[in-house]
Amino acid sequence: MSVPQMDKAQEVALTRMKASVQKLGGSAERSGDPTLMRFLIARSMDPQKAAKMFVQWQKWRAAFVPNGFIPESQIPDELEARKTYLQGLSKDGYPVLIFKGSRHFACKDHLQCKRFVVYMLDKAIASSFKGCEIGNEKLIVIIDLQHLTYKNFDARGLVNAIQILQAYYPERVAKLFFLHMPRFFSSVLKMITRYLEKGIREKIVIVKNEEKREFVEEIGEEALPKDEGGRAQLVAIQDVIVPPWNG
Repeated sequence: MSVPQMDKAQEVALTRMKASVQKLGGSAERSGDPTLMRFLIARSMDPQKAAKMFVQWQKWRAAFVPNGFIPESQIPDELEARKTYLQGLSKDGYPVLIFKGSRHFACKDHLQCKRFVVYMLDKAIASSFKGCEIGNEKLIVIIDLQHLTYKNFDARGLVNAIQILQAYYPERVAKLFFLHMPRFFSSVLKMITRYLEKGIREKIVIVKNEEKREFVEEIGEEALPKDEGGRAQLVAIQDVIVPPWNG
């Protein structure tokens, strides 16, 4: 996908953001303009707020992901569950990440669960690289709630995932789909949306049975598994090889 051209107002905001980043002790030299623009958009084009968010992200990456990626040796329990799948690209060129809620159980090791969230997001983003300028890659997240029961509900794990996504992956989600949502999960989703920023709330789509055909048409049969109307096999995320990437 090509990088959209910036208008004058965006260029001015970007210049001011870079200056603010430097004042806060950070550095924007190794990050391209598309990366910085994601933070600006997430903070309604406010250069100071975007700079603060960006510097916090840099410090977090250095502390939480010092090697530039999460080694699979640090998340063995999460990978063993085989609950996350990376399905190639959608019709619009976005990586398709599928999470099977019925295969998740409350985290016993919360640090491992946080690392797994980062591993999932980083690997999905890296899978979209095609040699173009990086920084603005987005992904499609599909939460499959079929066969979900109360024993699969993990409040703390859910909050941790939301916090990581919002604080450190701004403007990364193109759309967030919920499939096969059981009735009891409606109240859970209402609770979740209270903690979501507007930018993410607007990307949530609850797919009803009668809307399944439109969903398949939007994502594309090549990326969706057969049980969701597509033609692809499910591919566990740990079985996908992606180009090296550092945040």
